Amino acid sequence: MNCARTSQIICYVTVGVVAAIAHYGALVVLVEYWRIAPVPASLVAFVVGGVASYALNRRYTFASDRPHTAAIPRFAVTAAGGFVVTGVLMYIFVDAMQIHYFPAQIATTVSIVGWTFAVNRNWTFGAAAARR
Repeated sequence: MNCARTSQIICYVTVGVVAAIAHYGALVVLVEYWRIAPVPASLVAFVVGGVASYALNRRYTFASDRPHTAAIPRFAVTAAGGFVVTGVLMYIFVDAMQIHYFPAQIATTVSIVGWTFAVNRNWTFGAAAARR
């Protein structure tokens, strides 16, 4: 995948699918096999997907040369916002509205994609993104 030749948003979504597979895979294992409640399981799985997201977005989507010592704290702040939103939305969907955890997670994921792209593009990995 060469994101310099294609839209960053397409690359971000492609990387997001890979991160989502990690996130959703962990979510299903935690809920179905370890019997962890969906909301905390979603938050643990969010971290799993976040690791994949950082590595792949840094390398492919944004081709960032920002040092890890600068990029990781910025990514962590952005991810913390996504973590809080994920927790709140999953609580609303699963616990309050009684929606099954899997479609609830899909709705939650879709709701944060746009702003995380904007923040990661312009702030987390901004130095490389600005050169494009």
